[in-house]
Amino acid sequence: MIDSRNTGSVPTSPVAHWDVVLPDETATGRLAMDLAALLRPGDLVTLGGDLGAGKTTLARAIIRELAGDPSLEVPSPTFTLLQAYDLPRHRVVHADLYRLGDSSELDELGWSEQTDGAVTLVEWAERAEGAVLRPDRMEVHITLPTEGAEKMRRVRLLGYGRMAGALYRMKAIRALIDQVGFGPAQRRFLQGDASARSYERLIGAKRNAVLMNSPRRPDGPPVHNGKPYSAIAHLAEDVKPFVAMARALRARGFSAPAIYGGDLDAGLLVIEDLGHEGVLDGTPPAPVPERYELAVDVLAALHAQDLPSTVAVTTGLDHHIPPYDLDALLIEVELLLDWYLPHSGGRLSPDARRSFRQLWTAALAPSLAQKPVWVLRDYHSPNLMWLPQRAGLARVGLLDFQDAVMGPPAYDVVSLAQDARVDVPEALELALLSRYVKARRTADPSFDTKGFAASYAVMGAQRATKILGIFTRLNQRDRKPVYLKHLPRIWNYLERCLSFPELGGLASWYKDHVTAPGASRLPPGVRPAVFPVAKPAATPAATPAPASTPPNESGRS
Repeated sequence: MIDSRNTGSVPTSPVAHWDVVLPDETATGRLAMDLAALLRPGDLVTLGGDLGAGKTTLARAIIRELAGDPSLEVPSPTFTLLQAYDLPRHRVVHADLYRLGDSSELDELGWSEQTDGAVTLVEWAERAEGAVLRPDRMEVHITLPTEGAEKMRRVRLLGYGRMAGALYRMKAIRALIDQVGFGPAQRRFLQGDASARSYERLIGAKRNAVLMNSPRRPDGPPVHNGKPYSAIAHLAEDVKPFVAMARALRARGFSAPAIYGGDLDAGLLVIEDLGHEGVLDGTPPAPVPERYELAVDVLAALHAQDLPSTVAVTTGLDHHIPPYDLDALLIEVELLLDWYLPHSGGRLSPDARRSFRQLWTAALAPSLAQKPVWVLRDYHSPNLMWLPQRAGLARVGLLDFQDAVMGPPAYDVVSLAQDARVDVPEALELALLSRYVKARRTADPSFDTKGFAASYAVMGAQRATKILGIFTRLNQRDRKPVYLKHLPRIWNYLERCLSFPELGGLASWYKDHVTAPGASRLPPGVRPAVFPVAKPAATPAATPAPASTPPNESGRS
């Protein structure tokens, strides 16, 4: 339900409210889990209600959930007024303003500095006469019922501004978790990657599951022909493609997660938990060769099938897998021009940009002419799980395929064999490519090895170009500098792929306009000498790898 409410000095948006009955302490802990899961840096939660109703108890439970430590010492701030916690996910400030004389005392506490960017939990916020309130906040009112069990509590949650939408989502998540039988489960945050989706592990008594929280992404600004980037690049806008691809992969014997339940409109799914074990091992993490070999076997088996471009989401609802067409591939490589080049101090004339598109259009044409397969698009170590209890190809668990497209088979092979986040030895990369080709030729003796080798180089250069732009954007726009450490590895892939003879024109363009990560910025008119310009060479051998010898180590992109 939505209503309007005036809170005096703080302008408000419509307010969302949710009334909850807590029969016991277990239910109170569950509410703390739900609140902790929605909180973000800068959020404010006020806790009010009857004296002795349990405001501090709820605040303490929320802090322990945010810390992931049920035994964390959380003293009441009754006398100190304010207690701060630097937790792994968020900075948290817990305040009890019951003893506050007036709002001017907040300055003595350093209130603005302490709460800036923090999750702030405030008991007795009314003592500050509105001085601590924000337009985006959650109010929690706890009352003791006149009748009922001693430990029963009635709670009204009120979400204002951004927190109104967060409260609706919190309610929808709780309803879904209860509906699929994971109501008593513990919710544990899972560290995500570069996307806006979030995940939690639901730890149940008999089995675990994963909650995928993927609200429909809004369209960005138009970037080409009136369309946003996401539409041109064919990125999934909701969870329906994930459900469709998961079911289609499972129907063919591959280990995509089972779907236990979902709210498709809200972008919420509860899916099978494929566990903790991946295809890397050791410190620092390195590929486990036999797991990578089985992962490339999965691709070979998938690509050998006649794959439809339409798959079912549910009865009466289909998902049309979009083509990995020229517009999508070009808008991705242009991320290099829009993000990486400005970051490295480069400037580009309209003619140079036009030449870039023309060269890529010509280079991509042969790959686009091949029979398309399902390109899962993020087929690399973070999204591959190891399931030793299963047999054959099913031992490789598959994640993160909602952006799947119909496109060249080489794309996912290069995604596996050139992973942005870990180094893969050159010998293993070549072994994977040979293994893939052998499997494809066994299934179809007419498989075009030479065409695949050329496509592998082109798709590798395309993917490395795109990721240089994406990882730079994650730093510049999203304040995630951790991805910059991978740029040298990706640059290494780009050099290797551009050394393929058929990409000589592109290699020359990159030599003229792009500098390596960390290279000195050169004066205007001075060209960086980075890429070796490929010279005409003999037709490559059957091994589907770039004709020139790759560097000693390959890093995965």
